[in-house]
Amino acid sequence: MSSPKQISLGLSMRYLGYHAAAWRHPSADPDAASKFSHYRYIAQTAEAAKMDMVFLADGIGLRTKDEPPGALCRSHQTLELEPLTLLSALSAVTSHIGLVSTASTTYNEPYHIARKWASLDHLSGGRAGWNIVTSWSDAEARNFNRDKHMDYDLRYERAAEFVEVVKGLWDSWEEDAPLFDKASGIFFDQSKLHALNHDGKHFKVKGPLTIKRTPQGRPILVQAGAAEQGLEIAARSADVVYAAPLDLESAKAYYANLKGRLAKYGRSRDSLKIMPGVTIFVGRTREEAREKFDLLNSLVEPQLGLSYLYGQMGDLSAYPIDGPVPEPENPVVKSMTKNLLALARRENLTIRQLYTTIAAGFGGRILVGTPKDIVDDMQAWVEADAADGFNLCPPVLPLGLDEFVELVLPELRARGMFRTEYAGSTLRENLGLTPPVNRYVGRVAVA
Repeated sequence: MSSPKQISLGLSMRYLGYHAAAWRHPSADPDAASKFSHYRYIAQTAEAAKMDMVFLADGIGLRTKDEPPGALCRSHQTLELEPLTLLSALSAVTSHIGLVSTASTTYNEPYHIARKWASLDHLSGGRAGWNIVTSWSDAEARNFNRDKHMDYDLRYERAAEFVEVVKGLWDSWEEDAPLFDKASGIFFDQSKLHALNHDGKHFKVKGPLTIKRTPQGRPILVQAGAAEQGLEIAARSADVVYAAPLDLESAKAYYANLKGRLAKYGRSRDSLKIMPGVTIFVGRTREEAREKFDLLNSLVEPQLGLSYLYGQMGDLSAYPIDGPVPEPENPVVKSMTKNLLALARRENLTIRQLYTTIAAGFGGRILVGTPKDIVDDMQAWVEADAADGFNLCPPVLPLGLDEFVELVLPELRARGMFRTEYAGSTLRENLGLTPPVNRYVGRVAVA
């Protein structure tokens, strides 16, 4: 009998949790998302559990709209800290867990991203990761001298070039370039410092980066989404993908599709970890788990619930709330809308029922049950080649993390599916990924 597959585990720690009513839960501190102590506890608890990484999603604008009226003032997803600053602080109070956050290719420049994430990788001893996004809302555009967000195809074209420039900058210094030879007065081997000299459609970047090669070779690259352009970026460059399929069959198809693209970029199937998101409500009995689920759902008011649908699918005010879910002509987030429509059709949900489902986990997959139920499901996905691990999106923080550690983690370990100690000191090592090769090794430096 073969040994069970070991899984990777990440923890998303945005806001006060992924449930729309998280801030109203009896255990929640409504102001916690602005407190360092909140994130320190989460990161240290996840590290004690030997999880691979903590993850901070991010938006650079108030994307939550007051649609329908009365929604905005009810949302806790309106206050958050800047993620890179927070992760840098967390690097000083953790030692093994990966530190991953989002940054937009639309509202940044490659040199900025290369420099900042290389710095985090050094500060953390090799635990940094960058989640690549293109952003999607006009609310963000209006904070950067624009009235409208960049065209969909254009921003992905820009993103593909952006990522290649960042990777090139991270190769500026060969591993052994620094000499620090006090006797000779030679600080570094100049033949091993390389200027990128990139001149492309969207970016002109000379380089080199003024930060030496990082402990991981380069920070871990993470990507999310199911759009064709995003899948190609992931296949070419990503180490981890945060996937969002809601059922096993679509997850298997997504997994096979993305893994099948790797060979054309000279990559093995094991060089990319696919980690679907999941929001877990766990109890010692199924009844207890359902009570936890129902309690939070009872705290979601219709205005707030509908705003979750509007944010993904667009304005649905022309349709009855207890009627079937329509197919929008101009969805806001195409990949998420596709998943939501599939869920609504599969389970014959009304608009009200769909928003309740989304509010429970921001549109992600939801599991409600005992530790055995939860791990049975996770194991089924891994053994069916639908996942390499999971990105946990607790409904309430830190309660959801504490319950996972107390109840689910022992079941995973009892089945031999999750480690009891870290494999290495860097995020790359703990994910079981090989270091990247510097493109310039053996080549003459170009100033």
